[in-house]
Amino acid sequence: MRRGDIIRPIAGGAALAAALLLHAPSATAQQPPTPLFQPMAPPSTAPSAEPLPPAAPAAPTEPETAPPPALAPPAAAPVAPPAAPTMQSTRVFCDQQVTVRVADPDSVPEQFRGFLGIWSDASWDPRTCAALIVENVQQDGTAVITYVYGPNGSSSKVPGGVLHGTGVIRGGQLLFQNSDGTQFVFRPLLADLDGRMTTPKGTTFEAVFKQTP
Repeated sequence: MRRGDIIRPIAGGAALAAALLLHAPSATAQQPPTPLFQPMAPPSTAPSAEPLPPAAPAAPTEPETAPPPALAPPAAAPVAPPAAPTMQSTRVFCDQQVTVRVADPDSVPEQFRGFLGIWSDASWDPRTCAALIVENVQQDGTAVITYVYGPNGSSSKVPGGVLHGTGVIRGGQLLFQNSDGTQFVFRPLLADLDGRMTTPKGTTFEAVFKQTP
């Protein structure tokens, strides 16, 4: 696993979905990133019986709004929209330094604002620390996220990483999965996020991710 691996989003079907290369406590090594998965039904009480669909084909590498060639007249180039994030800082999560960017809540659709922000101080198990940063959410529910994992305390030998990618908010839940099929689901509590991780073998881990100023 290399710190800073990037997960690239794609479009599929009627909704966007997302994938991250993430760390499961039972795994001994991280897998390489894979494309996003197609939208799935909300997890049931037995998530291991409802695997996610296979990865969708990769999206085109050039967006429709790509700027013209460098030799084109400058006036023909589209105007780039202003950057949404308005708060940036450097923080330490799971023994790793992380650059944090979070959009102005007023720029995020109201129904998604409960996911926006920094969520940390979580432990999937006694050895594994985790944190989630939801940087921005678009109108269609696509969320720009950073996931951090690492050792929970000085005695833990769990490797760490800082991964960037996208997730999808659907049915009041933030969903993403990693390359080996491990599924992640987050839903808002009164002030925090409830997280659930289900491995391909059906083992489930739960943790509360606390809202962090």
